[in-house]
Amino acid sequence: PQQLDDVLGEISGAVTKDTVIVSICAGISDEYIASKTVENAKVILVMPNTPLLLGEGATALSKADSVTDDEFKLVCDIFSSCGEIAVISKDKMKEIIAINGSSPAFIYLYAKAFIDYAKSVDIDEEVATTLFAKSLIGSAKMITDSGNSIEKLIEMVSSKGGTTIAGLEQLRAGNLEETVDNACKACTKRAYELSK
Repeated sequence: PQQLDDVLGEISGAVTKDTVIVSICAGISDEYIASKTVENAKVILVMPNTPLLLGEGATALSKADSVTDDEFKLVCDIFSSCGEIAVISKDKMKEIIAINGSSPAFIYLYAKAFIDYAKSVDIDEEVATTLFAKSLIGSAKMITDSGNSIEKLIEMVSSKGGTTIAGLEQLRAGNLEETVDNACKACTKRAYELSK
């Protein structure tokens, strides 16, 4: 986003009313891109994430009104070849960044804390990384494929008076959910700042 003005300045002479611009710039609206190129520019806003590199990504897309259904379908097909896609309202493209664009970094930080704990108790880092990564993959599959709510999935792991409950109590005492909410809000706030 910080380099967008330079890029749009370089390409504006080549942009016509028929050019479709696909933007992965966080926080930048289709109206802004049109203001720097051509009136009613055909802009498709895309918020991908890095797991696309392995064909396991998630991408949110929206389009300017001037984009045809066929043009939009082509771009959707490109991104769906690397993972899941979701078409969302243009007015939610800044809010979705925390959910799928930035969330891999948040998940990696969470994973790092578990792996750091494993190392602190003399568990091999490679073993801990493999076990935790497989737990993440399996947990994600349980969210998408089990048919159970997240609350039910938590309950399924949590034996009364057991080890999981003890850990969950600490996560709740540390306000994990509030911290995640604050991270998402900060991410969204920065997207709005970048859009100005």
